[in-house]
Amino acid sequence: MSTETKDGWAGVVKGRPAVGALAERKRRTRMGDIEAFTEMTGDRNPLHYDRELAESSVFGKLIVQGGVTSGILNALVAEDLPGPGTVFLEVAWKFVKAVGVDEEITGRVEIKEVRPDKPICKIETSVRNEKGELCLTGTATVFTVPLQRP
Repeated sequence: MSTETKDGWAGVVKGRPAVGALAERKRRTRMGDIEAFTEMTGDRNPLHYDRELAESSVFGKLIVQGGVTSGILNALVAEDLPGPGTVFLEVAWKFVKAVGVDEEITGRVEIKEVRPDKPICKIETSVRNEKGELCLTGTATVFTVPLQRP
């Protein structure tokens, strides 16, 4: 009878990430992001489309949907860290500052815990605007599907 722990990361494209590993991505938001998100979800909130109304609101500007803000985190986990095959199992996000149209945002993920027996990680997540102000903060648990054949 073997007492060895099975390597749950076998077949994962980028392998098992190290605790403390970081990844960042930047992108500039566009009006097209709002339109694409509306097409997908039906979210036609006037704060995303009515410039005059949005500028007179507490936000003072036309803002993108929260899904556009958090979307950069999807790209980070699926492409960079842990990488291809990764999906969210659980998220706990707090939106602390609205993101406007034509703002550069930086998403960041950091590996906090890695299970050795299953390709599951707990990560710290954030999105900041071009001024360095925190817009989204929180944690997530991700699962990475092995995509390489043994």
